[in-house]
Amino acid sequence: MLLFLLIFYYIWRIVINPNLSQLGTENAFVILAKAEKLKQQGKDIINLGIGQPDFRTPEHIVEASIKALKDGKHGYTPANGILKLREAVSKDILLRRKVDINPDNIVIVPGGKVTMWHTILMFGAAGKEIIYPNPGFPIYESVINYTGAKAIPMKLSMDNQFNIDIENLKSLINKNTSLIIFNSPSNPTGGLISKKDMQEIVLLLEQNPHVHILSDEIYSRITYDKEDFESMLSFPQIKDRIILLDGWSKTYAMTGWRVGYSVWPDSLVKISERLNINSFSCTNAPAQYGALAALEGPQECVKIMTSAFDRRRKLIFEEVNKLNGFKCNISKGAFYSMPSIEDTGLSSDKIEDILLNKLGITTVSGKSFGVFGEGYIRLSYASSDENIKKAMFRIKEFIETIGWHNA
Repeated sequence: MLLFLLIFYYIWRIVINPNLSQLGTENAFVILAKAEKLKQQGKDIINLGIGQPDFRTPEHIVEASIKALKDGKHGYTPANGILKLREAVSKDILLRRKVDINPDNIVIVPGGKVTMWHTILMFGAAGKEIIYPNPGFPIYESVINYTGAKAIPMKLSMDNQFNIDIENLKSLINKNTSLIIFNSPSNPTGGLISKKDMQEIVLLLEQNPHVHILSDEIYSRITYDKEDFESMLSFPQIKDRIILLDGWSKTYAMTGWRVGYSVWPDSLVKISERLNINSFSCTNAPAQYGALAALEGPQECVKIMTSAFDRRRKLIFEEVNKLNGFKCNISKGAFYSMPSIEDTGLSSDKIEDILLNKLGITTVSGKSFGVFGEGYIRLSYASSDENIKKAMFRIKEFIETIGWHNA
């Protein structure tokens, strides 16, 4: 056994690229796998962990993909995606962001992570620094570390409504900063960059012309309380340095379809296309026709889902703040709440473990989203009202009968 381990270590260190050891994971999938095992053992599991709408993909989208298959549209497409889809994306950006984008600057990709990978690969290298939100989507930090760049966390805190501290951001930027990642609305915090803050951020970016920007706007259609979503793409003074990430997964309940898009400045778009060719060739053809139907078809499905999420976020906010040891803000966007659990006296990982293994509730430890996520857990309200109520009842009953420190 020892010999086997030594051989494995030798292969890992000598043969395999050592940068691969820097890759992290997305813990929501790890928790999901644990939950599935518990389900197989007969345990009743309530899923508040995974960031996936609990709605079916609208029927007209499904039918469009089936028709594409039946019509023989199942071969390779251009590496940057079918022209009709890129034109539809361009029209949608003009409608919702009031920005005119050439379809040639739009690249269709199999999900948002591809845009993260491509952007961070372009700007990440030894000696470079990349600023990213923390707590934030874990793949940002994972890929930054893989490239050899230095990952610089931009702290988000519930004390500040998970808004960006402009002065803190200013202090993080230096001559080695190659890229800053923004995510609004935010996974995992549910925060939203306000118009005022966005204007201050853009002013700061104007003062640092050597810095490029990745704006992750995958939740741009999911906002509440008439909050105005402000896209970074709408600021012409920095438009030549912005990479936009968006897609269909969250808005149209198409997570497993793996189809998204990115917008690139002229200087980078051909590099992105070449990365596509060197990795996955092109995005799944029938999925692209489904995405086209999503943009060109009725949008009532988006309103229905967002209305349900709005109702659930209010329910989460009300019920979580009744729990001893928990407190949270009301989310402004996406479908996540990130309560503080500091008053329980336990770590984020311990709370996650208790909720899953003792109460049958999947959540994600705040620590999974970075060093500044300690003291929080993420709850996804992309789950039914009934499930949310059941979960809150289980937690309340547990606190009253057993208590956190007796678990």
